[in-house]
Amino acid sequence: MKIARYLNFIAVAALLGSAVYAYSIKYETMRYAAEITKAQHDIQRERDGIGMARAEWARLSRPERVQALAAKHLDLQSVNVDQYVKAASLPEHTAKVDMIGRKLEALGLAEPTATPGGDQDSPASSATPSPKR
Repeated sequence: MKIARYLNFIAVAALLGSAVYAYSIKYETMRYAAEITKAQHDIQRERDGIGMARAEWARLSRPERVQALAAKHLDLQSVNVDQYVKAASLPEHTAKVDMIGRKLEALGLAEPTATPGGDQDSPASSATPSPKR
């Protein structure tokens, strides 16, 4: 008889434990659903804000508005259709100058440096060997 009581007590405890576990899963699921709903509302609010910003940008960048502001605040001259220049009157293209290289040469730092662990006399030793596969 004592074994039956003991088994009944274990069954009731297991039933209560499983009920608590089931309710905890239910409320955790409800909390996650609320978080998802909140995130969806936040996303929609951001999309609405982006739409408002695009509409405002479209309003502010209208050509007639920009032209009126340019005429009011900039001293621009109108361009004639026949204004053009010949290629010969353009300035010569200058070669690109390596300013950092020139500064290193002026400081005496432009010479090649020795690689660690390599033979300093051999130029081939400065290259790193590729790993063997």
